[in-house]
Amino acid sequence: MSITTMTAKERIMKLFAGEEVDRPPCFSGMGNVTTEGLKSLGYKFAASHLDAKMMADAASTTYKLFGFECGVVPFDLCVEAEALGCEINVYAHSEDLLYPTIKKKLIHKEDEMEISLPSGFQEKGRIPLVCEAIGLMKKDIGGDVPIGTYVLGPFTLAGQIMELNDLLKLSFKKPDKVGKLLALLADAIVMVAGQFQKAGIDYITVREMGATSDVLSPRVFKNLIQPYLKKIFDRLTVPSVLHICGKTNDIVPFMMETGAKAISVDQKNDVAESRKKLGKDALIFGNYDPYNVLVAGTPEMVKETMKKCMDDGVSAVWPGCDIWPTVPAENIRTMMDEVKKYRR
Repeated sequence: MSITTMTAKERIMKLFAGEEVDRPPCFSGMGNVTTEGLKSLGYKFAASHLDAKMMADAASTTYKLFGFECGVVPFDLCVEAEALGCEINVYAHSEDLLYPTIKKKLIHKEDEMEISLPSGFQEKGRIPLVCEAIGLMKKDIGGDVPIGTYVLGPFTLAGQIMELNDLLKLSFKKPDKVGKLLALLADAIVMVAGQFQKAGIDYITVREMGATSDVLSPRVFKNLIQPYLKKIFDRLTVPSVLHICGKTNDIVPFMMETGAKAISVDQKNDVAESRKKLGKDALIFGNYDPYNVLVAGTPEMVKETMKKCMDDGVSAVWPGCDIWPTVPAENIRTMMDEVKKYRR
């Protein structure tokens, strides 16, 4: 097959396999549902978090309307925490763009950190609902684009089930105690990822946003965070991506050492510098600002930013975080047009 006639799915799966592709793909491993897509279906955003068909339909519209080269569910960051026992609020009847939030943490003080996984954990909360949505998307658009999902990294998940400030303090004062919690959460994440893999995902992103170099030193990342990420990536059977927010240039070698197939970096990362550190074959996904550029920027700003990402050496054009749903249709179309015409 000529590399100039690839479908989005072929392009992305070949990229993950280390094969030559015609151009950088433009996709994501994080939320990218749009209000334009929701409007086309007559769906309310808040209601989509509780209905597998609505979730799948809404996620598929970003490809159907704009050619964005993937479909990704879920849309929020509470799935694992909810399954572990946290109380969440999904604002199901709201007309506003509200993401589910954690209403009640699982751990309220240090001596409550000795937790265990609930019986049948992988079937708790909305995990089965997300699996159902994955299956529906596979049938709908899975022949054209890859279907992705994400799980939280263990440190980020720990920051969901307990107060983040307490977690950060204990990471320096009592790393062994934090490490014990991270080991348990890594097991939980592997179980959730296993369910998503059975449901048919093509790739998975581990979102370890809380372990950014903006708050943790490279030494703490390597000693406390990296071992548990390795534990997760060793168990994944589909192509995998590690996403970390913030200034990641100092830790990109450690990120690659986790065993992730690709790393995802945001707009604070100097991709050209990361490319020099990691070499030409490393898969680096990034690194446009999904709000200030794609949502709030002009089409001209979108063009310039996408070109810079590709000139700097990204393997795939990929947002620095979730794309906020109010992204203007003109901007997302401009992004896709700019990427499709790009040639190195």
